[in-house]
Amino acid sequence: MSSPGKYPPEYNPKVHGAYDPGRYYGKADLHISEVKLGELGSWFSRRSYSPQSMVSAVGRTYWRWADRYLNPKRAGLAAVCHVTLSMSLAYYFLQYKAHKNHRHAKYH
Repeated sequence: MSSPGKYPPEYNPKVHGAYDPGRYYGKADLHISEVKLGELGSWFSRRSYSPQSMVSAVGRTYWRWADRYLNPKRAGLAAVCHVTLSMSLAYYFLQYKAHKNHRHAKYH
């Protein structure tokens, strides 16, 4: 793994061209939709679960989302809707206990 602020060690500018922060430059593996049920355990064992790998995966996911919805010249309201919906769902689940107490119920 690379240290923060540096390129990943797998990145080679002569091979890959311009750096894309939303791309994984490591060894390619099967997509989860292509994995057979019997091979699922070995597929999960090939994943790296270190905190740095998780942070890198979240960063790549953000950059892919931003390139698709936030950075285009004619970006629509999709990015705003995604953020608003995510915040609404997060608030609902954080306040679930309070919502649960206000359910409509018949007391008989």
